Amino acid sequence: MPSSRRPSRRRGRRSPLATVVLLALGLVFTGSSYALFTATSAGDAATAASQESIDHGQKLFAANCATCHGMNLEGTEAGPTLLGVGAASVDFQVGTGRMPLANTGPQAPEKPVMFTEEDIQAMADYVASVSPGPGIPEEEYLQTTGDATRGAELFRINCAMCHNVAGAGGALTQGKYAPALHGTSPKHIYEAMTTGPQNMPVFNDANLTPEDKRDIITALKYQEEAPSPGGYELGSLGPVAEGLFAWVFGLGAIVALTVWITARSN
Repeated sequence: MPSSRRPSRRRGRRSPLATVVLLALGLVFTGSSYALFTATSAGDAATAASQESIDHGQKLFAANCATCHGMNLEGTEAGPTLLGVGAASVDFQVGTGRMPLANTGPQAPEKPVMFTEEDIQAMADYVASVSPGPGIPEEEYLQTTGDATRGAELFRINCAMCHNVAGAGGALTQGKYAPALHGTSPKHIYEAMTTGPQNMPVFNDANLTPEDKRDIITALKYQEEAPSPGGYELGSLGPVAEGLFAWVFGLGAIVALTVWITARSN
């Protein structure tokens, strides 16, 4: 007669609770590692900048930026948090005059710089000491000694849809725009790629390596300094501007000449 006992559970089967415990341990290990890494990065950034510069930057920040960004960089209704933006974002925004913001609008326009280089560096040091983020680029990546041909190709793939293939800028939606890049310093071009100001996406080192960014800067500066063999370049805005010029001035000249010939014949 067969036994009526139910077969016992197979030995060695993992309990559902064990899976939960393993996941929890994995999350704790990952979080601890990340906290240790960020703490080390913050310590390194604070060590690199003098305490005197950080203190000076904190005073400047409290007097000029804290109203919108909060005394502890936490952000307010009038401005976003600056935790994690790093020194590069401060150097770009303040170094191009976009900050402090004069008035609200679709985006912050470039305007005359209000602070000295020492003051901008001090504010960047302070923000970086509070929370780690992208740093000011090293000088070796700001030289125009890269591969201009490769840089032009990278710019065309990643940037030209907004900034125009010649870096002349272009209009976006809702009153926003991609600014012209002619006359922009290599440092600010690099910082814009690493921090993604306004509507620009962030191109970290996984997207574009520091060498890639140097190549793009090289291509832009080569294009900026190269002469225009075709004469006046019309802002490098492409066939629309050239066609408009030909239509208004070229056709207008033909009409004026026709009227003049008709008047002389009469």
